[in-house]
Amino acid sequence: MKNIKTLLIAGFAALALTSCFDDLDDNIVPSTTLELNDFVWKGLNAVYAYKDNITDLGNNRFASSEAYTEYLNGYASPEALFEALLYEPNTVDEFSVIVSNYYDLEQQLQGISVNNGMSFSLVELPNATSDIVGYVRYVLPNTSAESNGVTRGMIFNTVDGVTLTASNYSALLSATTYTIGLVDYNNNGTTDLLTDDVVTANGETITLTKTEYTENPILEHRVLNVSGNSIGYLMYNNFRIADANLNELNDVFAEFQAAGISDLVLDLRYNGGGSVSTSIWLSSMITGQFTGEVFFKENWNSDIQASIEQDNPEALINPFVDEMVKRNTDNQITYQSPINSLNLTKIHIITTRSSASASELLINGLGPYIDVVQIGTSTRGKPQASITIYDSENFARANANPSHTYAMQPLVYESENADGFSQYYDGIEPTLGFEISERIDDLGQLGDVNERLLAEAIANITGIGRSSSSFSRPLEHLDLQDLENPFHYEMVDQRPSKLNLLNQ
Repeated sequence: MKNIKTLLIAGFAALALTSCFDDLDDNIVPSTTLELNDFVWKGLNAVYAYKDNITDLGNNRFASSEAYTEYLNGYASPEALFEALLYEPNTVDEFSVIVSNYYDLEQQLQGISVNNGMSFSLVELPNATSDIVGYVRYVLPNTSAESNGVTRGMIFNTVDGVTLTASNYSALLSATTYTIGLVDYNNNGTTDLLTDDVVTANGETITLTKTEYTENPILEHRVLNVSGNSIGYLMYNNFRIADANLNELNDVFAEFQAAGISDLVLDLRYNGGGSVSTSIWLSSMITGQFTGEVFFKENWNSDIQASIEQDNPEALINPFVDEMVKRNTDNQITYQSPINSLNLTKIHIITTRSSASASELLINGLGPYIDVVQIGTSTRGKPQASITIYDSENFARANANPSHTYAMQPLVYESENADGFSQYYDGIEPTLGFEISERIDDLGQLGDVNERLLAEAIANITGIGRSSSSFSRPLEHLDLQDLENPFHYEMVDQRPSKLNLLNQ
């Protein structure tokens, strides 16, 4: 039986337009904007997860090609049309994107960025809301930040001598080379009261330069021996799918197996997501006893969902697995490896607002099967997966329109766990009693048993009492994505079987 997902693009794109009028390309020679707008509408009509909620994406929306052309001409740019067709962009769909240069998008999705190695967050200054400060979350190895002595916990409020504000930070921090001005942070002895916190310039500056960089998602891993407990710790910062990273991740779990760990702390506090496949594989490494059972189900738009349910309903189910397998668009295996699994029945996961997409997929997918103790703050809230759509006859990368490099990364389905839970648009809340935030004036060292969030996990595992850290009201973070990676919050389904974009 031919998988209905091999028919999605060609089938639904053709149905939407040819059922009511001739294709635009058959009647006119489009201008650049008209041609791009045509691509935007057809792509979203074919696969957008929330097509059913957008009247203008209806299959019978236009009575003629003339009416369709008039509609497209009503938008001055493909970006304007794209934004107009998104469903509740401030709540449900904050993540679908259109780009004018798909080469940049492709690199970002592979984990390649122009990066100085300083991962940071920005927060509003408590006593001067027009100004903001940045704090260093972690430093990547072999980068400008590492070589120039940047360390976790450093705080800065100027770039090239200019005080950071909500209106200028993007331009200042997007430069290839810039100089940060460091400050000392004083909470005046009150960890819960923010209005008396002050920062003072200390005269130190550090100049950083960005270069092309491929990040290893495994930032820290170790075995902690605490009070007779052997505890695995893994800080995993994205779910991108490079083969070398998969080998290393699997090797980490082999180390955990050999050490006989009884518990695992998975640190996803800065993990904005990545590949659906990697989330499945990591979840299967954590467990191992649920191979073949439902990890998550897919919910597409009604046209696609109905066709899959009729033709091959099992294609909507994504199970736990016992091996990692990658295939190319010809369905040939390009990577295969058995999974090293821990067979855990309980896991501690550290999260913040920066935990999103594939990170949330893992948390939600594991929930029906094992005890998930989530420590930190609420996650970002992105239960949807996306794919890359190009301007070609079947939306494939091959034979894409050579006159431009536009592409779209629309949301195409929502994920639902084995208990039927999805739609966590406001994020997944931490376990009751384990709500705790990072403090920028006392971040601690990642992987250290005394670090604020890890200490909570260890205290719960060892049973020697909760850590001395109490919950404190977090600073207000600016809701920004990583400036080095504008596609930071990802749950990307790159499996050819999910959307075969080649003619077969």
